[in-house]
Amino acid sequence: MLHPVIARVTDRIRERSAATRATYLDRMARAAKSGPARAHISCGNQAHAYAAMTDDKPALAAARQPNIGVVTAYNDMLSAHQPYEHYPELIRTTARRMGATAQVAGGVPAMCDGVTQGQDGMELSLFSRDVIALAAGVALSHNVFDAALYLGVCDKIVPGLIIAAATFGHVPAVFVPAGPMTSGLPNDEKSRVRNAFANGTASREDLMAAEMASYHGIGTCTFYGTANTNQMLMEFMGLHLPGSSFVNPNTPLREALTVAAVERATAITALGNDYRPAGEVLDERAYVNGLVGLMATGGSTNLVLHLPAMARASGILLDLQDFEDISHAVPLMAKVYPNGLADVNHFHAAGGIGYMMGQLTDAGLLHADAKTILGDGLRLYRTEPKLRDGRLAWEPGPVTSLNDKILRSAADPFATTGGLRQLTGNLGRGVIKVSAVAPERHIVEAPCRIFHDQHAVKAAFKAGEFTTDTVVVVRFQGPQANGMPELHSLTPTLSVLQDRGLKVALVTDGRMSGASGKVPAAIHVSPEAAAGGPLARLRDGDIVRLDAVAGTISTSATEFETRPLAIADLSHNSWGTGRELFENFRRNVGASTIGASSLY
Repeated sequence: MLHPVIARVTDRIRERSAATRATYLDRMARAAKSGPARAHISCGNQAHAYAAMTDDKPALAAARQPNIGVVTAYNDMLSAHQPYEHYPELIRTTARRMGATAQVAGGVPAMCDGVTQGQDGMELSLFSRDVIALAAGVALSHNVFDAALYLGVCDKIVPGLIIAAATFGHVPAVFVPAGPMTSGLPNDEKSRVRNAFANGTASREDLMAAEMASYHGIGTCTFYGTANTNQMLMEFMGLHLPGSSFVNPNTPLREALTVAAVERATAITALGNDYRPAGEVLDERAYVNGLVGLMATGGSTNLVLHLPAMARASGILLDLQDFEDISHAVPLMAKVYPNGLADVNHFHAAGGIGYMMGQLTDAGLLHADAKTILGDGLRLYRTEPKLRDGRLAWEPGPVTSLNDKILRSAADPFATTGGLRQLTGNLGRGVIKVSAVAPERHIVEAPCRIFHDQHAVKAAFKAGEFTTDTVVVVRFQGPQANGMPELHSLTPTLSVLQDRGLKVALVTDGRMSGASGKVPAAIHVSPEAAAGGPLARLRDGDIVRLDAVAGTISTSATEFETRPLAIADLSHNSWGTGRELFENFRRNVGASTIGASSLY
């Protein structure tokens, strides 16, 4: 039996999206109707597409064998993406063995938010999602592919690739992960050194040593931020092979899973008997399952932006109320940093995603009949991959947690709700993640301090200006103002104030990192200040109340609604570090409540 809240939210999404989804499915059906596109393009077109393919040319020209397009986000700047360097060779070799062919269709940009935190480049970060979708669209526009493999892991990359996969929804899609780096310096120790540096009790040499020991090798950063939340989503949404998300790079099992992903892609094209176009997998059930996974794992708040944008590409309309209702129904089953001490390797060892999906399915909290790249239903996603005598096999996963300090059952969770709250009030509409926030900090009411950038907050901190309870308001940080950068570099500063015994909170129309959470933060507040939102009416000293229990964010300031709007000088956001190139994005971006995308 499906849980009544999950059923109700799904029905609401289905009804809300009826017209847009019908239009989308009609377009995908028309795109698929004529069969493999390369059979219908001219000989000259085909000759250009196959010119460099040497021994594969006869098979490609015959158009009777699957041709797999590879869209890769490989670069050396992201440790999570560096392993992709050699994937194309393995993919081509495997495809040939399967009687198919494979071509790298194109590359997409992939920036590292860890490098750009607190820097000007972070103002390009959110918009890079749309650029990735556009670049992947260019790659697939050659129209010679029967299925696509998407190589991407990190923050904006997977959402951008999903938007592209949905746009080319008549083409089957398999997402291929690269895995997390092995565990290094524990995340709580890294956080301790960061706070000590912010407090002036650790040197820059101490800080550098801690950071290098934490981010020490290839693979995804091991905390449960946006990148690893993306990997969880792809498994919950049926686009990864079961159990593949958190297998470390450059291991025999990792290679075997990549080979299996290629094999699966060749099996689900329109040329065979198990055609599974991406647009059919990415239906309302898949997105609801993704929302359930987000809440059950305490995942990144960045997905509150990305999931609506991804869903719109599939003709499906999500609302913040959907997140709120599912959060209330889904228990928090995992404690992974920042809402625990474990990292994703520990989580995986404790039973990981397979254990969680089994528990959530049995509790009626997942659409067990959802279509996936493997079949109709989630049964296989309860299993885990193993190498037996060099051969890949999926075996039953654990039915009990192997470490109940990290992973618990749905019946005995860490919390009865997923920890994400919608906030509404006379300051707008936003969200707060409370799964890592101590209960005594769920309500903060204090005078506010107004800032127009994060650097000014740090300067005020260094000047000793925070001596009482304070709600720090950082406005003009929304997508129209400056691209909605993450304000993660404020976390050590605000944490130090909290450690000093002050009640502090952050209120912003910007974002926080997926790794943030110990300081209460009302984020994504919409309408944003640059669009005339109510944050622009606040003044220093106004009493602001952030109440995560009641789900409100408000001020008691008198005559608040009639005040003139503050106007910020945003000219410095429009140039330098490539920001000139993104003016059209800032001018045309939608509200954060519907995904902050310039594409819709």
